[in-house]
Amino acid sequence: MIILAATPIGNLGDASRRLVEALASATVVAAEDTRTTQRLLTALGIDNRPRLVALHDHNEKDRAPELVELARDQDVLVLSDAGMPTVSDPGYGVVVAAAAAGVEVTVIPGPSAVVTALAVSALPTDRFTFEGFLPRRQGEREAALRALAAEPRTMVFFEAPSRIAATLADMAAAFGGDRRAAVCRELTKLHEEVARGTLDELTAWAEPGVRGEIVVVVAGAAARHVAFADGLAQVRELVATGMRLKDAAAEVAAETGHSRRELYQAALAHRAASGSGS
Repeated sequence: MIILAATPIGNLGDASRRLVEALASATVVAAEDTRTTQRLLTALGIDNRPRLVALHDHNEKDRAPELVELARDQDVLVLSDAGMPTVSDPGYGVVVAAAAAGVEVTVIPGPSAVVTALAVSALPTDRFTFEGFLPRRQGEREAALRALAAEPRTMVFFEAPSRIAATLADMAAAFGGDRRAAVCRELTKLHEEVARGTLDELTAWAEPGVRGEIVVVVAGAAARHVAFADGLAQVRELVATGMRLKDAAAEVAAETGHSRRELYQAALAHRAASGSGS
């Protein structure tokens, strides 16, 4: 089978017993960076030296079928450099190929920077969305953030230290400088730090420079109080631009808090009435 195994995101003490046992007995390990995996084996005191297969963004499409065929006869352990494979890391293509080929896939769960940052952010955790890395180019990044401005769920992002100040400034411009957020740095490591505040405050905090692995958690947008009639008018305006009624109702519901179903049904009723001349 294919075994997706989570590795420590910083503190080696977070390596699970199952991970250590799997590494100690593995014959084939597909790793994002084979050098990182070799260092992990040494750090955990594991003498086993399995066959290491490089699996990264540039070769996963070609390498996935080979790994799936290997997994028909033996277990293939899939690792990312840190955290859970497939979550903004290689592994997704292997899982898709394995599922299509009828090869079993299982997981050795463990550390995740996404969930760890969410837990310590002091922001709502009941509903959240993971957005990964934003585009590097400022114009594309600004467009991506504008598209998320009305997102009601807590948002989790990865970002490079060299871009964190610029990204926080763009977030403040797109979401409003008073939106609450948290910048989580070096999670589970010696210099772990969680900076909480408004986006304006965090932008100023990051300007002198920030080092390390970074996860940004941003509060979702508060639902705007919009009368149902005004929400219905917004749905009709979106439909007039060519958007499907179902999608228009869903978008306005997310922005206003009104029921998507009620907006949809009301828009249908208005369309029927207009068509009959009433």
